Amino acid sequence: MTRLFTNIGWLLGGRGVNAVLSLVYLALATRALGLEGFGYFAIIVALGQVATGIASFQTWQFIGRWGAEEEGPGEATGFAIALDMLSVAGGAVFAAILTWGASVILPLPQDLLWLTFGYCIISLLSIRSTPTGLLRLRFKFGKATAAEAVQPAIRAGGAILAWFFMPTVTGFILAWAASEVAVAAALWFVAAREEKIDLSQISLTKIPAKHKDAWRFVWSTNMSGSLNIAGKQVMILLVGAFGGEAFAGGFRVASQLGQSLIALAQAVSKAIYPELIDAKDNARIIASRMANIALIGGVLAVLIALFFGRWGLETIAGEEFGVFYWAMVILSIAGAVELIGASLESLLVSAGRAGTAFIVRAVPTLLALALLKTAMDWNGLKGAAFAVLGSSSLAVIGFWIAILSLQQIRITIEPELREKPKDDPSPPQ
Repeated sequence: MTRLFTNIGWLLGGRGVNAVLSLVYLALATRALGLEGFGYFAIIVALGQVATGIASFQTWQFIGRWGAEEEGPGEATGFAIALDMLSVAGGAVFAAILTWGASVILPLPQDLLWLTFGYCIISLLSIRSTPTGLLRLRFKFGKATAAEAVQPAIRAGGAILAWFFMPTVTGFILAWAASEVAVAAALWFVAAREEKIDLSQISLTKIPAKHKDAWRFVWSTNMSGSLNIAGKQVMILLVGAFGGEAFAGGFRVASQLGQSLIALAQAVSKAIYPELIDAKDNARIIASRMANIALIGGVLAVLIALFFGRWGLETIAGEEFGVFYWAMVILSIAGAVELIGASLESLLVSAGRAGTAFIVRAVPTLLALALLKTAMDWNGLKGAAFAVLGSSSLAVIGFWIAILSLQQIRITIEPELREKPKDDPSPPQ
């Protein structure tokens, strides 16, 4: 547990730096671009993250699962890099279809389409799950955090330059693109110093040949990652499609401030995943303790959003964004729920139940997306926020039920194993 809390401390420290710097570039972007201009910016960033999120694989989990074997992470790393290359190739085609197809339903001006496509390609080339996985495999969370701090630093610096020299959507998108390239380069540099990258091991067949369930694990974690993107970025795009660019910008700000806990949940999940694999028999105890701690943190964060959220919105983004206060509060509650569920989802994945985790996440997410238009017709952005809250709540309840089911199976099987006579060689029925 000591190592786990140390690793979480590094990740949360990095998130803290990111949070402070994000306030800088969020304030500059919203005030320079205004509500509508920031809406265009939010749509472009969301499209880039959708293209990357759907096309990419959760290779950090593959390295954590197969890289810990006696022969080392060489083959797992080669498999991860091969999947990254596949992501870039397939993602480029998907990005082209997504960009020009989205222009039909989204309030995105024609003169921003090439900028959008370029940002999607930069995002794909900056995929960094593999070096992140290598650092976490060796529990080098401090070095990973230092490398990841490059991104908010470049964004903040780029936003300052854009404010003075190019206060347009293009200027701020260029700043975001530069930060993607910089953080990917930093993580690969640090990972290569910790672990030799053997390019001869790049292969899509070596790991599947040794692990028959490899492709099932690959696709289930990919689909889970895609659903995570759908739950946030696709939601922003649909809000923009149904309500216009001003709603998209408002939802982005409310989501970034209110759901900062989801970033915290992801940090906890990524720190706890290798520990759950390493702990094995104690994995359930670790996950339970982390969920209890998350409950306390989530309640405190929601109270902060409730009492200081309006002031924070108007101070950072400007008075015109104050109307999104209640949407931000509702999204902060959703973030607290996700924080509690982070360790439960990681427990399912580490136990080899990635497919179960996907189904549990998929149903509420798709339901929320299907009901989004109705929710917005009912109560605008607050309705959209309630859709997100409902999705998060149902998913966490599902994770809990799935874990209890696994526990029940274990309880009913283990007594049979204990009662089996030691000298009876036949397997239990």
